[in-house]
Amino acid sequence: MKTIPPALQTHFDSGTTTLSWCWRINRADGMAFGFTDHDRALTFDGTEFEPESGLTASEIRSGADLSVDAQDAAGALRSDRITETDILDGRWDNAEVELWRVNWQMTNQRVLMRRGAIGQIRRGRHAFVAEIRSMSHVLGQTVGRVFQASCDAALGHPRCGVDLEDPAFRGTGTVIDSLRDRAFTASGLGGFAPGWFRFGTLEWTTGPNAGRRAEVLAHDRSDGIAVITLLEAPIRPMGTGDGFAIRAGCDKRIATCGTKFGNVVNFRGFPHIPGQDTILRYASEDGTHDGSVL
Repeated sequence: MKTIPPALQTHFDSGTTTLSWCWRINRADGMAFGFTDHDRALTFDGTEFEPESGLTASEIRSGADLSVDAQDAAGALRSDRITETDILDGRWDNAEVELWRVNWQMTNQRVLMRRGAIGQIRRGRHAFVAEIRSMSHVLGQTVGRVFQASCDAALGHPRCGVDLEDPAFRGTGTVIDSLRDRAFTASGLGGFAPGWFRFGTLEWTTGPNAGRRAEVLAHDRSDGIAVITLLEAPIRPMGTGDGFAIRAGCDKRIATCGTKFGNVVNFRGFPHIPGQDTILRYASEDGTHDGSVL
């Protein structure tokens, strides 16, 4: 429940209001930005809210259940604040957003309407539309351990214990030729068996995608040359000579944990739990379904 300051309530009751929207956005890289739909800059809580962004908001949608409420904010792409490059590079992804309703004549009269995070961003030639999701979107994320046969630890995480900087699990390569928008041949990986980097991660070190990471869908070999297929196409086209670092992947099975990484002692799954086929078993004369301990 929101508490409206008495002075702001008096302003509401006056019948003539001077209200504006203000957005404070905190990106994951520590950068903070302020924007307003008013025609001049506003300042409060140490943040200057700029009017030049052209940021405007849709209506606030809110429900009584736990579904994710959302609001759209549209703005212009500018070279100095909200750039197309930053959006492409994911700098605005999941940024924290505070939405304020402010009396622009007296900015101490304000109320926090919503907290949320930036979701999907749609871009045009000169503008963008950002979805602002309510905090209830966090309820859709898995928290804690998962009781499942496969491992629930991320490869390389302290819970896993595998050192992905070990030369046995890390390689460097260079793009030879692009096969499709997300597949390419690469040099420098001749010492690794096909499939070694499947489900792993690739980080571009040079080229237009430098600094970005991608998930590896497949690692094959053709005529002695490595063929890498990514889960998604890079934001910018790959080019001959682009360098990358690639790290091994894991399919989360205990057999892979043991044979590939020798790390069964840190396996974070429950490989011996009965599967869904257990409920379909029945007694039979062949002795394999006699009701004994599995």
